[in-house]
Amino acid sequence: MQNTLIQYLKGIGPKRAKSFQSRGVSTIEDLLYYFPRRYEDRTNFARISELKVGQIYTIKAKIISGGQRNSWRRRSFSISEVSVTDGSGKLSCIWFNQPYMKEYLKLGNSMILYGKIELYNDKLQMNNPEFEFIEDDLSSPDSLNIGRIVPIYTLPKGFSQRSIRSLIKNALDEFLPKINDVLPYDLRSRNNLLNLAQSLLNIHFPQDELYQKQAHTRLSFEEFFIFQFLLVLRKLNRKQKEGIAHRASGKLVDDFLSSLPFKLTAAQEKVFSEIKMNMSSPQAMQRLLQGDVGSGKTVVATLSCLVAIQNGHQAAIMAPTEILARQHFNKIKSQLSGLNFSGRKLRVGLLVGQDKDKEKIYQDVKSGKIDLLIGTHSLLQEDLSFKCLSFIVIDEQHKFGVGQRALLPKKGNNPDVLIMTATPIPRTLAITLYGDLDISVINQLPMGRIPIKTLLFSSEGEKKAYQIAKEELNYGHQAYIIYPVIEESYALDIAGAKKMFSHLKETEFKDFRLGLIHGKLKAKEQEETMSKFKNKELDLLVSTTILEVGIDISNATCMIIASAERFGLSQLHQLRGRIGRGSFQSYCLLISDGQTDESKMRLKAMASSTDGFYIAEEDLKIRGPGEFFGNRQHGLAELRIADPITQMQLLKKAREEAIKLLEQDPKLESRADQLLKSKLLERFPEYEKLMLVG
Repeated sequence: MQNTLIQYLKGIGPKRAKSFQSRGVSTIEDLLYYFPRRYEDRTNFARISELKVGQIYTIKAKIISGGQRNSWRRRSFSISEVSVTDGSGKLSCIWFNQPYMKEYLKLGNSMILYGKIELYNDKLQMNNPEFEFIEDDLSSPDSLNIGRIVPIYTLPKGFSQRSIRSLIKNALDEFLPKINDVLPYDLRSRNNLLNLAQSLLNIHFPQDELYQKQAHTRLSFEEFFIFQFLLVLRKLNRKQKEGIAHRASGKLVDDFLSSLPFKLTAAQEKVFSEIKMNMSSPQAMQRLLQGDVGSGKTVVATLSCLVAIQNGHQAAIMAPTEILARQHFNKIKSQLSGLNFSGRKLRVGLLVGQDKDKEKIYQDVKSGKIDLLIGTHSLLQEDLSFKCLSFIVIDEQHKFGVGQRALLPKKGNNPDVLIMTATPIPRTLAITLYGDLDISVINQLPMGRIPIKTLLFSSEGEKKAYQIAKEELNYGHQAYIIYPVIEESYALDIAGAKKMFSHLKETEFKDFRLGLIHGKLKAKEQEETMSKFKNKELDLLVSTTILEVGIDISNATCMIIASAERFGLSQLHQLRGRIGRGSFQSYCLLISDGQTDESKMRLKAMASSTDGFYIAEEDLKIRGPGEFFGNRQHGLAELRIADPITQMQLLKKAREEAIKLLEQDPKLESRADQLLKSKLLERFPEYEKLMLVG
């Protein structure tokens, strides 16, 4: 029933169905789950005489004058303006560059208008209000548009609000009686949840505000429950698979710890203990390691690799960029150079995209001559096979797709996997995305680190920022200047890295040695530039966001980020983490003329804290989970109505119920759970094997 194509619904047809498909709606079920983006309470409209500047209102009024004209600045730019009244006062409404409005704005027409009230030339005004034309006879009890809480949808092309409401109401009338509820009755009863039919009806056409909230809660719970059910199922399934039990203690690990010029922080020691406990078990480890930039995740990862190696196995580290892979290789190879294992030196290999020695590396990995292989996604190539891979590190995991992350473990026999991220996720939210993983957190920075000072400048004050950078360069330190694009973008009015590199080289920083790096450079050119910077042959590096991940140069003490409002908050924090890695005071200088409330909130949060978990919390509040995590990356696309930020308690309850159900009926064999099983396998056929294991 619900899988019936939408084009067969009365009033649609193939042509209009294409408009819906562009919104991800292909079937009747998709249409029933095409939720309103907001509601208007049309039981009681605001009076024009009561409107206050700065507030948002819904009003019902009649057009008494107006028309359309072209802007005196740009003849092709139209301005539609009408004056409306509801009998209590007058209001001006303006639409910019919407020439088709001319056909609709007729004298005497009655309208519903929704928008923010502004004051212009001492007149109340709505700019670009949402609108809908009405007829007086629509105030009947059965009206979908007047005298009730009315749904407002994101419109597919060719539809009006009235037409889409009518279409969805017809679909509900025809198909609701045939809908089966996937949530078992006893589960709904325990949690005071509406049934599915009631919920769908009241999410589209609420009986009242209370019913709308109950419908929203029920549908959100269902999304959370299915999402968490699959995560818990995956975790239980993995625990049933035999992995490799490692001996956690040994001379190789002890020798490495003794060779380090510093002592591990308490947080690093705690996390390493958690990893060793997993590695000692015959069950394969899947652990997420969160740690702020510069917190020492790589040392913990190296120690864990050595546990595998001292047990006679191989380890691999996969990084998202060639720059980071080479940095890991050079640093780890240097750290391990003095260590011996079974009477020989440890062998560390590097595999990146353009390696000339690729075939030799393949042979050495297959024969077991390489103990630790470090590389990019090149590690996923089919021709590469390991002799005995028992431990894997995936660094900056959010840079890889879900499919990519799943490929590397297949090169071993259920190897232990450590997934690392320097994008902190608030612990209360980690359960949302990583409920199938064990989670560790490094929440301490190494001793001797001085907090970075973050300062904010407008473009008028950029010379002050340049002066601070020049002072650092004169002290013998190094600096970065980051731009959001390579070429100049006239549309966004952002100075590109290439253009500014040439300009700065001739002006502000003409007395210093400058380098340029960006993602369009060949790998060899990137490597040469980074090598020069690391060897202090360059003073200042002009770059794009390619430096966001993992670059570790302790002599770099200053970073200027141009057009800072163009970056996400977590991205700004990642960039800032490239400095402050030595024992000197470091400065992050943000240059921005951003005027939106969102950009101001981001930059204020950046300037006020260097705590990555605080930054992550703020970023989630500002951008929401979809933008923060990336919908496709993490399965958040399944959350069409649920919000893990505002509904955390509901999420936890859904997870508890998922665990309880899997404990009682792991294969979903009971009659009450058959509908849920069918729905899960219909939407996620790849989970059939997990359910068969049970």
